Amino acid sequence: MKRFHIAIATPNITATVQDYTQRLAAAPVLVVPGEYALWRTETLNFSVRQDSTCPPGTLRHLGWEDDDAPTFTAATDCNGLLWEQFAAHHQAAEIHEIWPGTSYLTEPPTA
Repeated sequence: MKRFHIAIATPNITATVQDYTQRLAAAPVLVVPGEYALWRTETLNFSVRQDSTCPPGTLRHLGWEDDDAPTFTAATDCNGLLWEQFAAHHQAAEIHEIWPGTSYLTEPPTA
């Protein structure tokens, strides 16, 4: 199964979690206070991050969470947009590398 992945930059994780929980009608599967949040639904893999390299409210990258992806890949398209492709366990490994204190486990997507 493929889920569309969208990653944006935010200046305020707390406010963003409140807003997007309502917009997506689902709670995030992970929140790293003050830094990151991740939602996984049947069709969407959506993350927000406080990222000093991106202006707030901008797109960080797009991609696909793909159960069949053998490795994590990233490529830039003809418009200069970064596209990632990964399986859920690749994303979990990246989360653990950046935030080793998190106990995030890949969970089934929410409805």
